[in-house]
Amino acid sequence: MSDTEVRKNEVRRAELWKSWEGRVVDGKFTLRRLLGASEHSGVFLTQRQSSQKAAIKLIPADAKEADTQLARWRKAAQISHPHLLAGYESGRCQMDGAAYLYLLMEYADEDLSQILPHRGLTPGEAADLLPPLLDALSYLHAKGLVHGRVKPSNVLAVGDQLRLAADHITSSNELSSPQRRDVYDPPEAAAGIVSPAGDMWALGVTLVAAMTQNVPYSAELTARDPVAPEKMPEPFRGIARECLHLDPKRRSTVSDVQARLRPAARSVPAAPEPAPASEPRLRRGPIAAMVLALAVIVGVIVIYSRGKSTPPAAPAADQPAQQTSSAPQSSASQNTQPPVSPTTQPAAQAPAAQIESKPAPTPPAPLAAPPPREQKSPAASGTAGNGVVHQVIPEVPRSARNTITGKIRVVVRVEVDSSGKVTNATLASPGPSRYFAGLALRAAQGWEFAPAEVNGQPADGTWMLRFHFGRGGTQVSPERVSR
Repeated sequence: MSDTEVRKNEVRRAELWKSWEGRVVDGKFTLRRLLGASEHSGVFLTQRQSSQKAAIKLIPADAKEADTQLARWRKAAQISHPHLLAGYESGRCQMDGAAYLYLLMEYADEDLSQILPHRGLTPGEAADLLPPLLDALSYLHAKGLVHGRVKPSNVLAVGDQLRLAADHITSSNELSSPQRRDVYDPPEAAAGIVSPAGDMWALGVTLVAAMTQNVPYSAELTARDPVAPEKMPEPFRGIARECLHLDPKRRSTVSDVQARLRPAARSVPAAPEPAPASEPRLRRGPIAAMVLALAVIVGVIVIYSRGKSTPPAAPAADQPAQQTSSAPQSSASQNTQPPVSPTTQPAAQAPAAQIESKPAPTPPAPLAAPPPREQKSPAASGTAGNGVVHQVIPEVPRSARNTITGKIRVVVRVEVDSSGKVTNATLASPGPSRYFAGLALRAAQGWEFAPAEVNGQPADGTWMLRFHFGRGGTQVSPERVSR
């Protein structure tokens, strides 16, 4: 089958997954929105009975492998580690008359693969990325387990924790079906061999991808060990080189990499200065947090989920499009839409799910520092005459402002009740950065306005709040658009 045919099949399959939004799995999990899809699996936003957001993965139930797969998921759900994504529940279901397996798992905010199209990690960020991954792998290998799919799309952020997806964990002495899906699979996967050494191969490829934005290797087997790119600084080039031996016995172990990394932690600055980011480069959603966190890679890929939610609609960028472990990345596309002008397009057309899919974040900061707080200020003198009683200006860390080139503009539509309180806030124009869009959305929810009247009677109203984020400060221009 040609690459074109494969892509067409993936598109058709993604359309099928999308058509399932709104259906209920096993009588209790509503498929609220498609978060990511591949030809073989789909991941949806759903909700647990505790009202906690979760992700649910669906895969076709292979008659021969279904019991084995469910047993793996149930075993993985019993594992608890701060750097492994939690699994909650798994089972069987019927969709369109076909048998499927489902896995309910922890909801993740972002994944590493969404960053790499925009820039690679700095040495300092790579030094912060590796320890959590190595800790998770060390824990699994000590228990006789193998992760099985270390790759950027499976490096996830949940709150302030960096985690590996856990839906492919298996026993190290278990033979799998012979397959090598991509270059992240070790060469011996073609023979169905699963071992800790395979995880180290995948870690080496992931490190190369993270630092160079490229994987210069073919998934086809070769007679020579892959060469680590020269532009990778030490010790990272050496780590990649020792992980990428075709012979599994020659690859570094977790402890080998940890030993190589310790000197780097002392020599690499803990808080490298981020490269200035223009507005197009900030079109990365929580990717902007990567530039801001400086000292910790968690800040690289995380948007904190602290805001309030609304019913779901369309965007998929709040969840890694590849929580399906082999799915092609698709979630970043929604951030490329042009800003909506409230004067030319009704703000009600803005996706309501943006409140849910982009909850107002606590601004990322070094792990030891408390999260920044919103800066609240009463309306300036004379502002009340324009209908604003109280305004909230987001407090943006200096490290965040340093990434801005020009202005970042975000428009928030707020619905106001007859007393002047905000009852609902949605992003009319999120701008190029989900990070700053989240700050604006969170701040808008704290605004208050003078009570409105229509024909002498109390009435609800609608306002547009235009946030302008710049290096020198933040300005907000309120405009009443209806009464």
